[in-house]
Amino acid sequence: MTHQTLADSLKQHNISLPKIQMSKLDQYVQLLLDWNEKINLTRHTDYEKFVARDVVDAVALSEFLRQGERILDVGTGGGVPGIILAILRPDLHMELCDSTGKKTLAVSEMLQELRLNIPVHHAKADALLSEKGRHFTTLTIRAVSRMVSLLRHLAPCWSSFDRMLLVKGPKWPEERGEARHYNLMTKIALRCLKTYQSQTAESFILQLCLKENFERLESIIDRRIQGRGHKSRNEARSSR
Repeated sequence: MTHQTLADSLKQHNISLPKIQMSKLDQYVQLLLDWNEKINLTRHTDYEKFVARDVVDAVALSEFLRQGERILDVGTGGGVPGIILAILRPDLHMELCDSTGKKTLAVSEMLQELRLNIPVHHAKADALLSEKGRHFTTLTIRAVSRMVSLLRHLAPCWSSFDRMLLVKGPKWPEERGEARHYNLMTKIALRCLKTYQSQTAESFILQLCLKENFERLESIIDRRIQGRGHKSRNEARSSR
């Protein structure tokens, strides 16, 4: 293990957290690794890997989440990034979903141990979003499937959420091209909100929304990044 404590790894990545959040996050890591010995939940089995990818991704996402948003973490797996976001941003109304029952059971038990009151749904996202009365401001989606698959499954559900925030690697333009080829981007506005280094490769936060909602969400995002410097504004480039 490169760094012996969570605090060491967070410091290495210039992430500063209050003690109560660090303690909760450390507790979550231990629970995650314990459950990982029973079922496959994560490949990040030490502090450095956990922080370098999972925490870094959650911190990047949190920059673009407004106070009190209602979030659905799609394909949460072992609770990443959903549980981390809930620890970092207790103001958020977080819910988690996954189609694998063993994973939702493990996540539910971890949440009980963490004393976090977060609903966990054993369901596919499209089925959950199709239920009457459900509405989320944002879907967070990381390491679930290619853009074309996401759009095919979630396109009928746009009335149930405002936008998706995707964590993608450097090949995301290829995925966008594939989605365009299948005419899945006709009504969709895509904006790259952030580029950052994650482990050994670049990662990207992408926002997808309906074009009719783009201007409204654009003004919100501009307020979020205002004052973060010229470089940050240049990172947030749009492509419709």
